[in-house]
Amino acid sequence: MTQISAIIKKRYSCRTYSDRPIEDKILQEFSTLVNADHIGPFGNKPQFKLINLDAAASQRGGKLGTYGVIKNARLFLAGAIKDKPNAMEDYGYCKELLILKATDLGLGTCWLGGTFQSGEFANAFGLQEGYRLPTVSPLGYAAGKKSLTEKVMRSFADSNNRKPWSEIFFWGDSFTPLTPQAAGIYEEALENVRLAPSASNKQPWRILQDAEKNIFHFYLERSLQYKIIGISSLQDIDLGIAMSHFSLTVGELGLKGKWKTNARAPRVKSLDYIASWQGEH
Repeated sequence: MTQISAIIKKRYSCRTYSDRPIEDKILQEFSTLVNADHIGPFGNKPQFKLINLDAAASQRGGKLGTYGVIKNARLFLAGAIKDKPNAMEDYGYCKELLILKATDLGLGTCWLGGTFQSGEFANAFGLQEGYRLPTVSPLGYAAGKKSLTEKVMRSFADSNNRKPWSEIFFWGDSFTPLTPQAAGIYEEALENVRLAPSASNKQPWRILQDAEKNIFHFYLERSLQYKIIGISSLQDIDLGIAMSHFSLTVGELGLKGKWKTNARAPRVKSLDYIASWQGEH
């Protein structure tokens, strides 16, 4: 198992935090990564900032909140990106890299795409015109005991369960289910995609391994309820998260490749084609 696999398995959606402040050394290391330049597979460049709730409230007189979903967190990772094609995929891709780094540093996190006061956070972020602030994530040390709200939310979302391989990974033009054994050297990368977080644990990604074996086409199976309430972009972020898990794992395994739009990728009526990973071996 690669190191990134261990980190992915360690990460979970933490909603209850201790009062213990983040150690200065860890906060400085993470802040350096947050403030660095970021670019996703499609070329979009998200920006990230750490927002301290107490400092933001003191400066602006408003109160930043998460509607009771998050307990005790005082520090949040917020991100913004210019509204362009595939911006949300790049946003999810780049932010998940930071989320996994936070996990590696021993910090708890949680993706929040709707249960936060977006206007207040946008003001604290200093959001520029033409940019969107799709999510925020609390950052800190997990409390020893989960709150009742957290227990209920995890149970409602069935957070500990993931779809089986047969429902999300396929082989060839006929969308025959792909088995871990048939995936060969890509088994670990696909398993890490399967374990990726997603809004309401919908796991909307569908991946088709091309007959050439080292090409993987990534699709979205969108949820109707997200379309109705106008937040389908959260599932584009989910796809970006899945892409990051795949990239990190194949990279650590020494499997070189690149993301591209593949004109040969099969088009399926019920799925939105997003991108393909093309291996170089």
